[in-house]
Amino acid sequence: MYTKAIDLREFYDSTRGRVAQRIVRQHVRNLWPNTAGLRVLGLGYAVPYLKPFVGEAERVAALMPSHQGAIFWPPDDKGLVSMCNEGELPIETNSIDRLLIVHGLQGYESLDAVLRESWRVLSGQGRLMIVVPNRTGIWARVDSTPFGYGTPYSVGQVWQFLKDYLFVPEKAERALFVPPTTSRLVLATAPVWEKIGPKFMGAFAGVNIIEASKQLYAGTMVGATSPSAVHAHRRRVAQAGPLSREG
Repeated sequence: MYTKAIDLREFYDSTRGRVAQRIVRQHVRNLWPNTAGLRVLGLGYAVPYLKPFVGEAERVAALMPSHQGAIFWPPDDKGLVSMCNEGELPIETNSIDRLLIVHGLQGYESLDAVLRESWRVLSGQGRLMIVVPNRTGIWARVDSTPFGYGTPYSVGQVWQFLKDYLFVPEKAERALFVPPTTSRLVLATAPVWEKIGPKFMGAFAGVNIIEASKQLYAGTMVGATSPSAVHAHRRRVAQAGPLSREG
């Protein structure tokens, strides 16, 4: 099961994991082409996608939830990883410029805690990027990869969740069209799948990548972001079932 950091590391050390990392990391880098002078934080298991920012950003760090455990990273430098309670991140308010969440939203309760804390720690000009399994994608249906665990989401669902938590959705991309096979022959064709996938197979992408900015509306901030109000709202959404809107 891909619920522990050590299992996630083993996946990304495999051929299939390296292909997934290369594809998704290119999308992350395209959305954030320059982080010079910025503070970048990864949450969940984001370390496979943080390397391009090390040495460029002012500061790079990663937080891994305590229930997941943590690994040392980067292996050839001083450690940049700490364990945390996802509902109480050990980060100062308004102190992060870029927040990347990968393998960090396991369900509605996790989503509630993570998005509340994400809004708190991001600076006024900060950006949030979420990588989640695509609800209609093949990777979400294969439990031999970490994208087959937790709750998959459509772009429309994440778009609405972000608005509920006072974020402004900015961009959405789909990635990982290559089948989740262990065949080296098929994995070698990944660039072709990624080229034709967005045009002809958008609904079958393995992951959705959504970027958002922080919404700052003075008359609504306190009530809308109070833990009790947001939790009650999320509970109602969960009871109502998945959103029908697809993005």
